[in-house]
Amino acid sequence: MGKFFSKALLTLILAPIVLSLVLVAALRWVPPPTTSFMLQSPVKPVQYRWVPGDQIAPVGRKAVVASEDQLFWQHHGFDVEAMQKALEHNKTHRKIRGGSTISQQTAKNLFLWQGGGYVRKAIEAYLTVLIEEMWPKQRILEMYLNIAEFGPGVYGIEAASRKYLGKPASQLTPADAARLVAVLPSPRHWHAAAPGPYVQSRAAWILSQIGYGSPSVSEEEPEPGELAPETEDIAPTSQPPAEEAPTESPPDETPAEQAPSPPTSEEPSSAPSP
Repeated sequence: MGKFFSKALLTLILAPIVLSLVLVAALRWVPPPTTSFMLQSPVKPVQYRWVPGDQIAPVGRKAVVASEDQLFWQHHGFDVEAMQKALEHNKTHRKIRGGSTISQQTAKNLFLWQGGGYVRKAIEAYLTVLIEEMWPKQRILEMYLNIAEFGPGVYGIEAASRKYLGKPASQLTPADAARLVAVLPSPRHWHAAAPGPYVQSRAAWILSQIGYGSPSVSEEEPEPGELAPETEDIAPTSQPPAEEAPTESPPDETPAEQAPSPPTSEEPSSAPSP
């Protein structure tokens, strides 16, 4: 009887580990048919359309790194400094700031549930390590761009681009990419289709981070609590405002005379292909 319980206990411990290894290994090559967050979406059916990374405009990849995780290409899954800054910020601000990296968000969106708790955080950390060890950075970014929620029930930059901008992700301009990515911290609260003052300010900040837009934009990321009330942007207007194109740069290339974007916001040319 003792041996039976020992084997049963060992199986209970090893089975989730083996399953997670198999799933993460498979997703290194195969697009996920769905994700944990999609299954939990209050909006059904969800809009989800996978596209390979080379069918996403380079400015889309740059914008999400600049917005969500500027040390993405340097860290190994965790940005300790960002976590510490988030903790300090949250002690004194009503609006909570997260310190999760793109790798952590990918692990959470794929496999876990919303909300906090030490158990979920521990599982998220374990899965983040697996993803960082088993996938190249290019694949992590490709996965995140395809499964992140860009609006209620809208998952992935391709579905978001077609829904909110009427074009595929391969045709995104810098202004398009910044506008879509600006809502990522709270995609069920802010809207890319009808951006309010905070989303417009954040989009301008993202443009400045990737080398486009006005040089007068502050280097500091805008604070939502200082720019818009909590209910800002919930009801989009029937006619979205006209999109502002960058005034000093062509759609998809940074001109030679333009100051290059910060190294932490750019995809390194030596990054391995998935």
